[in-house]
Amino acid sequence: MADNKVYIFDTTLRDGEQVPGCKLNTSEKIELALQLEALGVDIIEAGFPISSPGDFESVNAIAKIVKNATVCGLSRAVQKDIEVAGEALKPAARKRIHTGIGTSDLHIKAKFNATREEILQRAIQAVKWARNFTDDVEFYAEDAGRTDNEFLARVVEAVIAAGATTVNIPDTTGYCLPHQYGEKIAYLVNNVPNVDKAVLSCHCHNDLGLATANSIAGVIAGARQIECTINGLGERAGNTALEEVVMILQQHKLGLYTNVNAKMLNPLSRMVSDVMRMPVQPNKAIVGGNAFSHSSGIHQDGFLKDAQTYEIINPVEVGAEESKIVLTARSGRSALAHRLQKLGFQYTRNDIDVLYQEFLKVADAKKEVLEDDLVAISKAYQKEAVVA
Repeated sequence: MADNKVYIFDTTLRDGEQVPGCKLNTSEKIELALQLEALGVDIIEAGFPISSPGDFESVNAIAKIVKNATVCGLSRAVQKDIEVAGEALKPAARKRIHTGIGTSDLHIKAKFNATREEILQRAIQAVKWARNFTDDVEFYAEDAGRTDNEFLARVVEAVIAAGATTVNIPDTTGYCLPHQYGEKIAYLVNNVPNVDKAVLSCHCHNDLGLATANSIAGVIAGARQIECTINGLGERAGNTALEEVVMILQQHKLGLYTNVNAKMLNPLSRMVSDVMRMPVQPNKAIVGGNAFSHSSGIHQDGFLKDAQTYEIINPVEVGAEESKIVLTARSGRSALAHRLQKLGFQYTRNDIDVLYQEFLKVADAKKEVLEDDLVAISKAYQKEAVVA
């Protein structure tokens, strides 16, 4: 079963924190790191130690307190970066240095004014430097999504030979289509002779809304680590959402699994949203406020007969509140009867037919009919019945 485990690499505290306005202090990072450990993630990317004294302090503090998950620090392919990351991670029970460099021709020319051969040598050297501090070294080939596959395979083979135990294949700009990203991973699996000596990792961005789909395509093709964030936070349009990939792997019989405790997903989503001051959009999969809400009459009727008609996940499985029947002008009689019954009112079908007409008048005037409205409608109806 070991080959079927997908390692969850959480980068909420690093890539997620790069969202404008989401900066965390050390105590907030520690609080979230402990919750991520309890959630069951395998690797926590705690920060970018050389970027600031505060980030160094945060990574170092998390390294001291987290015991079960691997604590990871990011670096560029620069000796000083790697040395500082190694120092920050020194107290960790399990530590990883995540180093790398851009490999696409665009990055090689525009960012580094270098050649492919120079980049290849810098990649090898970075891994060798990192191995001086830990046996757990991850290499990222930045902009791998737009990197020529043949050159990418050369880089992957070389860094594994140099000692990388995980190789990250980032779709840094969210450019790939799922079949393209899956084919890229498959190409590496089939063309890198020593690929069995390392774990291939998916790090997908959401610029075209494909981060989750690309990550799943990647693990189907042979990758065994997904890099993700709570609520999909991250640069620009965000990263792969942890809650989405975990539940896709749980729902679909792909022969793959994670160690994440799904019942913590919604509580941790809310905690991250509060601490990082970043609201979750209501229609967000798994953790959005409307993820288990039903307002259409057709949907409500089916759901009330059998929840599985319109819900593929029981909200209890992901730590969400119970499913909601939201009353609007699109709601039907069954939903109205259900909500009235929950309020303690007992009505016949004929009663509901009359009440429904009054309900529609209120619903047409408001976006949502609330409990107070239902009580008022019921009392007015009962009063008329007594007078009659």
